[in-house]
Amino acid sequence: MKVIVDRTKCTGLGVCESLAPYFFEVNESGELELLKEDVAADELATVEEAIASCPTAALHIER
Repeated sequence: MKVIVDRTKCTGLGVCESLAPYFFEVNESGELELLKEDVAADELATVEEAIASCPTAALHIER
């Protein structure tokens, strides 16, 4: 499973970063950086929560 970022929708608000900081980071320019793209089974619940919390629906998991 991989995290996918739709850069046309992402506004860099950082909600995902606050919930899963080992996957997401908003850089100094306000752009989201994907720190880790592959999702292990034990990380899935946390990453799904971060994805569901994205106000612009810019994130999803490719299975």
